Amino acid sequence: MTHSSDTDSRLHRTLRLLSGAAAHLTAFIFTIYISCVSQPGTTLFSWHPFLMSLAFSFFMTEAVLVLSPDSSLLRSFSRTVRVRAHWVLQVLAAVCAILGLTIIYYNKVLHERPHFSTWHGLLGALTVTWALIQNAGGMTLLYPKLTQRWTLSTRKLYHATSGLLGYLLGCASLSLGMCSLWFSANVTGSVWYLCALCPLLTGLVVMNQVSNAYLYRKRSQS
Repeated sequence: MTHSSDTDSRLHRTLRLLSGAAAHLTAFIFTIYISCVSQPGTTLFSWHPFLMSLAFSFFMTEAVLVLSPDSSLLRSFSRTVRVRAHWVLQVLAAVCAILGLTIIYYNKVLHERPHFSTWHGLLGALTVTWALIQNAGGMTLLYPKLTQRWTLSTRKLYHATSGLLGYLLGCASLSLGMCSLWFSANVTGSVWYLCALCPLLTGLVVMNQVSNAYLYRKRSQS
């Protein structure tokens, strides 16, 4: 029984390592591909897909996975270093998201088009707002004395749960962006379906990694 449990544990850890590696690679390749398609700088609009994919596909994916016990690229470093890296990546994601939202808003003003008239626009605005609130809430973990209403462990649980939901919102927003007229006109055929799978894959991996990290902690404390 013990041997079987150890084997299952090693198998699950190997699967998490492989899925984490796939998420890292997918986030990187997807972001590079979107930058090639959008060609940032050619038009004002071209910055929007580039910045949003950089924010939610690359920076935010890496920000979450850097704290994963299985998939972090900084596993050999201390938790303090990984937490700082998490914060830097989240701030970079927030900056890119704000710039991306500002640019698309201004672009619509220039072309006299309605704002937030699609599900992609509405969910995108909600996602950026959620990310900013999430970053602000994370300040209570960096500086616990800012609020003492809940215990530190409770705040960490809330932060992780809220962060996971925010990340999944980002994945959904990216997916809706692929249904836009611009993306459908520039990406067609099997490549479109491959792109559509990218946020789905990273979303599932991140959801699994975050869940396992907290389930493991719960088992260790019990």
